[in-house]
Amino acid sequence: MKYITEIKVKVPLDEFIKKMDNVENMKHWQRGLVSAEHISGNPGELGAKIKLRYKFGRRNMELIETITKRNFPNEFHANYTSKSVHNVQRNYFEKTSDGFTKWTSKSEFLPLNLVMRIMLFLMPSSFKKQTLKYMQDFKNFAEEGTSVANA
Repeated sequence: MKYITEIKVKVPLDEFIKKMDNVENMKHWQRGLVSAEHISGNPGELGAKIKLRYKFGRRNMELIETITKRNFPNEFHANYTSKSVHNVQRNYFEKTSDGFTKWTSKSEFLPLNLVMRIMLFLMPSSFKKQTLKYMQDFKNFAEEGTSVANA
């Protein structure tokens, strides 16, 4: 399953990238994030891997992020792999005519088991809504300093 989401963030591109390119900030815009543990490579650089742990109510989720392209301030691509799904994220950032930032995210989800294959087939809109929620939470953090860390 593939889809594209976009959002305008009312901060200049350089400020946007400073906030985006900081692992410590992830807790402020990624709901449910419990920890981000460096696994291999040079942190934040091409090929680097981190283990992300999330908790959603009683459900725990663990993902491995692998950076596949790092070309700030214009692009950041990464793969996210769990036991059930492989997610390819291609993020593009551009300065708008009014001095803000347009964030375009191209997402691709590849199921790794039958349950996820069924979920992707039956509920594709829930994946897009989740992506938009993270983007909106980042926007709120970047523009207003609003954190989801205690939500």
